[in-house]
Amino acid sequence: MSDSIALCYHAISSRWPADLAVTPESFESQVRALVERGYRALTFYDAVMASPAARTMAITFDDAYRSVIDIAFPVMSSLGLTATVFVPTSFVGSPAPMSWPGVDRWLGGPHEAELRCMSWDDLGQLQEAGWEIGSHTHTHARLPTLEDDALARELVESHETCSERLGRPCRSLAYPFGAYDDRVVAAARSAGYLAAGTLPARIHGRSPLSWPRIGIYHGDTDLRFRAKVSPALLRLRASPVWNMIESRRRGFHRIAGGDRG
Repeated sequence: MSDSIALCYHAISSRWPADLAVTPESFESQVRALVERGYRALTFYDAVMASPAARTMAITFDDAYRSVIDIAFPVMSSLGLTATVFVPTSFVGSPAPMSWPGVDRWLGGPHEAELRCMSWDDLGQLQEAGWEIGSHTHTHARLPTLEDDALARELVESHETCSERLGRPCRSLAYPFGAYDDRVVAAARSAGYLAAGTLPARIHGRSPLSWPRIGIYHGDTDLRFRAKVSPALLRLRASPVWNMIESRRRGFHRIAGGDRG
């Protein structure tokens, strides 16, 4: 395995205590640390399709939260870096907050505004700056649970909408909740995607339509972040030993009452 990594962020916020929201200070510190270690930034598609190379990174954002353009974009621009945003197309430009299982707990409260999605103009601005805009399906559905027809609609409609609204082919996809199986991969290929990101507990290897990403979350301290992107830990996550480690970790979280597996 090379030192190439793909990171998965969601929102950037100093106020929202959600697991999906990384503070601006942490985000900038994390990205700067990788740049200082010699990592070169590529879009997700380019990172997947490029020949394996040491110290390349793809920084990705799932869900297209408004905070990405308001907060993450200036940070990335100041460092001369680009990224990839994966968009649930049914929510783009709507004044209503996005909602699906997990984030719907924030509806009606003081942090509801954090659930706003970017507009097509926002996404076009990012694209003009060199960012990649990919699909996060149409409604952020858990794809393996869908019947074949509904699965195809989620993937085809989002692919076509992104391509038409942004004027260039949509080549990349991120599976909502990181949930996928062989049937979903086949449907993604049929819909025209060339690369797709996952969020696996164990890294089983890399193929374009099941490319592993590292999830970065609110509780990731500087030390924990450095461990997550460590080449040594990534090699461990690709080994059979990781299954035992992950099983014990999940058991601890259940006993301790943790809210994320």
